[in-house]
Amino acid sequence: MLHLRILAPATMTDEILEVLETDDAVTGLVAVRGAALRPPGDLITAQIAREAANDLVQKLRDMRVHQEGSLEIEQVRTWLSRSGFEAEVRTPGSSTDAVVWAEVAQRAYEETELNWTYLSFLTLATVIASIAIVTDSQILTVGAMVLGPEFGPIAALGVALVRRRFVLLRLALRTLVLGFVTAIGITIVAALIGRALGWITLAQVTGPRPATQFIYAPDKWSFIVAVVAGAAGVLSITSAKSVGLAGVFISVTTVPAAGNIALGVAIADGATVWGSTAQLLVNIIGMAVAGWLTLSLQQMLWSRVSVRRAKHLTIPRRML
Repeated sequence: MLHLRILAPATMTDEILEVLETDDAVTGLVAVRGAALRPPGDLITAQIAREAANDLVQKLRDMRVHQEGSLEIEQVRTWLSRSGFEAEVRTPGSSTDAVVWAEVAQRAYEETELNWTYLSFLTLATVIASIAIVTDSQILTVGAMVLGPEFGPIAALGVALVRRRFVLLRLALRTLVLGFVTAIGITIVAALIGRALGWITLAQVTGPRPATQFIYAPDKWSFIVAVVAGAAGVLSITSAKSVGLAGVFISVTTVPAAGNIALGVAIADGATVWGSTAQLLVNIIGMAVAGWLTLSLQQMLWSRVSVRRAKHLTIPRRML
């Protein structure tokens, strides 16, 4: 169940209420006239079945409610309502499977913002990854993978392509490129300092590393894992049950590859740099493609649910 909150000019209230009142997925409808001060107008709230959110939001967007006022959608974690239960039963589809595109797009924009926090997490993760490589530690490698924030912009690439948000596409690409360039650059400086102090040697980076060798040796399994992990990550983001993201972070080697690139530059080893760069690109491309395909499939499936819902809503009117 979702909570819908609308601030709208008084001139639009009756039209909005007509849309909401005639939809079987809506319950708990409330209108408070004159409650809004900025912008001046009315407050409308309603509980709606998650499965119907896209259709209702699109209708309200077509009415330019978001231009004249505001739309807010919140997940209701716990609710007790017989009418709400009946509204969910009447609405085709599953609430867990439902993709609320407005929510997905909002999250994508937020996670592609190139800010201090994103750069800090990515840089710290890359530094830890480089230490993991030097010490050949699987535990540190996993820690760096979990700490890295890069999956947000990668998933946003798929959202941008499916929803045709080309501004989002540019933002995601910029965040990924500048983020990794910054993280790798700072890690190179740290690696050079470590080498000058004698903490990092050529043998530690280029010698046998059975626990972390996979970082700079991409193969077909690297791409397959990236595709599977990307699909799982997008499902975790778009479904009502956001689980599995930690597993996605642990599955792909984007951050460890970035750490190995920095070490390769610091010790001037071209093979390490190019192998790790290939691993990084394979993972990013695999996850981006998987995200795009998964979101495209979800959009296709939910467009069919919307058609079923439209037919369901028109049947009672024809019978009258």
